[in-house]
Amino acid sequence: PDGGDGGRGGNVIFRVDTGLTTLRDFRYKRHYKADAGEKGQSKNMHGHGAGDTVVRVPPGTVIRDADTGELIADMIDPAQTVVVAKGGRGGRGNARFVSSVNRVPRFAEKGEPGQERWVNLELKLLADVGLIGFPSVGKSSILASVSAAKPEIAAYHFTTITPVLGVVDVHEDQSFVLADIPGLIEGAHEGVGLGHEFLRHVDRTKLLIHVLDMAGSEGRDPLEDFAAINEELRLYSAQLAKRPQVIAANKMDLPGAEENLAKFRARYGGEYQIFPVSAATGSGLKELMRHAAGLLPALQAALLAEEPEAEKVYTARDEQPFEIQRDEEGTWVISGKDIERLVAMTNFDNEDAVQRFQKIWRRLDIEGALKRAGVENGDNVRIRDMEFEYYDQSKEAEKEEERRRRR
Repeated sequence: PDGGDGGRGGNVIFRVDTGLTTLRDFRYKRHYKADAGEKGQSKNMHGHGAGDTVVRVPPGTVIRDADTGELIADMIDPAQTVVVAKGGRGGRGNARFVSSVNRVPRFAEKGEPGQERWVNLELKLLADVGLIGFPSVGKSSILASVSAAKPEIAAYHFTTITPVLGVVDVHEDQSFVLADIPGLIEGAHEGVGLGHEFLRHVDRTKLLIHVLDMAGSEGRDPLEDFAAINEELRLYSAQLAKRPQVIAANKMDLPGAEENLAKFRARYGGEYQIFPVSAATGSGLKELMRHAAGLLPALQAALLAEEPEAEKVYTARDEQPFEIQRDEEGTWVISGKDIERLVAMTNFDNEDAVQRFQKIWRRLDIEGALKRAGVENGDNVRIRDMEFEYYDQSKEAEKEEERRRRR
């Protein structure tokens, strides 16, 4: 016997790519598969392991298991990687099963199937400061004025339908990332107007610049707008509602702005820092950006202090190698990592491999466990994708012996 082992299957790995800013590519490709390892060869030649399949995602991507909702990874750091689907172990060649009892084993293991799963991806932009406010209050114009970002700007609502990032250089050694969050409307916390899509991008920001059309050029009252947006933040997340805000009183170059600003100062001047600005003329924007930059170091330190240390959880190895349950259709389902792996890696077309399976079956006392659970002759039993009808030969032997005695 000189059969070599098979190679390990490749993993599906997600990696942060700082050059990406959206999850748009996943609209066109949703299935990612790694290759299988090479088969083992004679002369104890082991097969090569397969290469990994690497899937690139933008920073800020949150990965969750689609079935359980379990958080797999929060992809924040540059070049951060996480194994999302693990490749299977290569099957062992027949040389591995040589023993004093079986000198020439005529079977080998099949390779272990790789992990399969569906995942949900959610992008929460990594921005230091977020521009929030109703549609058409001038957020995109402010971003375009203070950074090299080029958001689409037009005189109609929802020109910006995806967040846009820009880097604001305040000094030679100081800059921050500013995000233009698409316009919020009333009902955003319930998903109205893509509200959930927009609000989730505010989650990671340290500071919010609340942009108001102080001239009321859309026919709205800036005081009412301010209250409405903050109510949406509160209804979406109590934590988000507490995020520090600076007020950008925009469109100060238009008629009516000064009068509305005076009313706004009288109502909110004691609670918020208010900066009169004009995205059209650039007036007041430098002062606003410098103020925001000055607040960030302390806000960052406060956020780090609030973050709880990850609790280490130690779990003992499950002493029960398998468990037996009955499903709604009456089938007895045997589950457990080791027994499921054994089924997956056994070649049931090979008699010697089947004998090895039966030997391990007896050693684990699976049949005894089935009897204790209440299995009856004729019941269906399933392990992974293998299903069979239970038949207790010992019971038939007992019945035959009883018939002989009666004769």
